[in-house]
Amino acid sequence: MTTKRVKVAVLGASGYTGADTVRLLANHPHVEVAMLVANTQAGKSFSDLYPQFSGLELPTMISADEANWSNIDVVICGLPHGTAQDIIKNIPASVRVIDMSADFRLRDTATYEQWYGRAHVASDLLEGAVYGLSEHYRNDIAKARIVACPGCYPTAALTLLLPLVKSGLISTEDLIIDAKSGVTGAGRSLKEQNLFSEVAEGMHPYGVGMHRHAPEIEQELSLAAGATVVVNFTPHLVPMNRGELLSVYARLGAGKTVDDILKALSDRYVNEPFVRVVDVLPATRHVRGSNSCILGAVADRISGRVILFSALDNLVKGSAGQAVQNLNIMYGFAETTGLEQLPLYP
Repeated sequence: MTTKRVKVAVLGASGYTGADTVRLLANHPHVEVAMLVANTQAGKSFSDLYPQFSGLELPTMISADEANWSNIDVVICGLPHGTAQDIIKNIPASVRVIDMSADFRLRDTATYEQWYGRAHVASDLLEGAVYGLSEHYRNDIAKARIVACPGCYPTAALTLLLPLVKSGLISTEDLIIDAKSGVTGAGRSLKEQNLFSEVAEGMHPYGVGMHRHAPEIEQELSLAAGATVVVNFTPHLVPMNRGELLSVYARLGAGKTVDDILKALSDRYVNEPFVRVVDVLPATRHVRGSNSCILGAVADRISGRVILFSALDNLVKGSAGQAVQNLNIMYGFAETTGLEQLPLYP
């Protein structure tokens, strides 16, 4: 474990994930927030943008062009997909990177270009990038220079499904992932579809049959299965700020039961501080503001099928919290450091 305070730069600090990263790091005893990069807010204090942080001593926000990386140990990047790579490619190799965008998650550049509509300008860095699903790639994360934190939907889906696919407890032939998330998953920039009158008092699907998180989920499930896995993934936007709930419909493996499912999940995560299998049906209110991911399973009334559930806070375990968890792994800190917050309820 490093004995000095790790100096962190938060890239994309003015967004929701950037702000949640600062919130979590404020209680981290081994970290100093040494730089805040936000091009559109450069020159402003962080507390001008987020008054809740007025009691903290934080650096003034600067643009990426002004950044001096020589005094930085690690960058936590909260920039949008497709823009993070442009800056990360120019960060010195001595600086470690934890990226919350999708720019280093997909292992194949052609797949990235297909789904994100642009060439990858830092493809030489992809080979050394580690997929940052903390509970499943811990050893690789510890040694990595670039950690690609999963998206919030893939984190919820893969935490639930990877142990079951690896053990053959469920079939991968007809996996249906019905996902619902709060509006902060769309970021803080102004968009018509995120206006209060557009999202309040209603729910709607989006990215139907073409959501960018589908190939990420398929990539990791295919590796676990040792064969190509294709999922039916449909996300929905619900009128809440935080939270994510997945209902997954699957066919049981031959001779398997829901009790086998629950035992496998419990055994896999028994020593994990942030993943729990619960006896009640998971709900977003059970995880709000925390780095927890809770899982459940119920036998379907249709013989041979199971309904699986996963819930997390999309801004914490689904992004900023997992980034801090990965920072702890990279520097040998206790994994729960800075992440001890219990869920806020009600």
